[in-house]
Amino acid sequence: MQHFQTVAQGKYQRTTGGKLMMNYERRSTKYTARGFTPLEVRTEGGHPDKSRLFPTGFTLIELLVVIAIIAILLAILMPALRKVKEAAKEISCRSNMRSVGLAILIYLDDNDRKLADPGNANRFLWYDSAGNIRKTNDNDAYWGIVYIDNLKNTKIFGCPSLRRVPELIYDVDPDAIQEAAFGLNGYARGTDTTKIRPHSEYIICHDHVEPRCEQDSADMFFNDGPGTNNLTHYRQGGHRERFYRDIFRHNIRRYEDFRTGGRANVLWLDGHVTSIEETTGDDVPKMWYTGER
Repeated sequence: MQHFQTVAQGKYQRTTGGKLMMNYERRSTKYTARGFTPLEVRTEGGHPDKSRLFPTGFTLIELLVVIAIIAILLAILMPALRKVKEAAKEISCRSNMRSVGLAILIYLDDNDRKLADPGNANRFLWYDSAGNIRKTNDNDAYWGIVYIDNLKNTKIFGCPSLRRVPELIYDVDPDAIQEAAFGLNGYARGTDTTKIRPHSEYIICHDHVEPRCEQDSADMFFNDGPGTNNLTHYRQGGHRERFYRDIFRHNIRRYEDFRTGGRANVLWLDGHVTSIEETTGDDVPKMWYTGER
């Protein structure tokens, strides 16, 4: 319960009879558990002292200084936050690839160590218009359909760094890339893996915009010899040049049309996942795709 009391303040003034009398000026204060809080403060002239009732705010200069400091801090922090966000996307992509690798290893255990053959499946789609998994004789199907029985869900074929694109290399809904972001090694079709050594140096799939890579240096990471280029369909002058930047899509540090300074995640036959830094192909041997020594 709040209590109120009156506090008297006085000053002497001379009356007409020559006597000094105390002239009391009263003001109300609210008494709380924390002490006296004035409800009204008056000046000597008897007017409310608004400067004491309402503290003054920031000046314009002070506000501008605060805004400038915030802008500087944001300029410093935003690039760092962006890097953290991209690093998280890359980690998620690797995790998805490991899940794909696990599904393939389970398939190998059940099928005499032979990789599945996706047949004609060479595009981005999992389901037909009736909602059924597409068949291997369907050219629009994605290669992952051959491992569908070993998958938890099809989303593990997605890469968070490649979810919103204006178009794909084939004329389908661009959102299809959200569950079809890894390009299959075209040599990894029906292969007897017992003849491949070591498994840790044989590529199953990697980041790509093409669902199945089968044209050697035109769409794979190796080249045709020192000083030549890989991915020639995607380099400057190639008919798919506008898609190049979506291949080496992690840890991008450059913003040139044909140079990202980034890297691509790779799934190997033994199930482990690493990355390959953007390259023209000199450091990528063809045997990583063919398994031949």
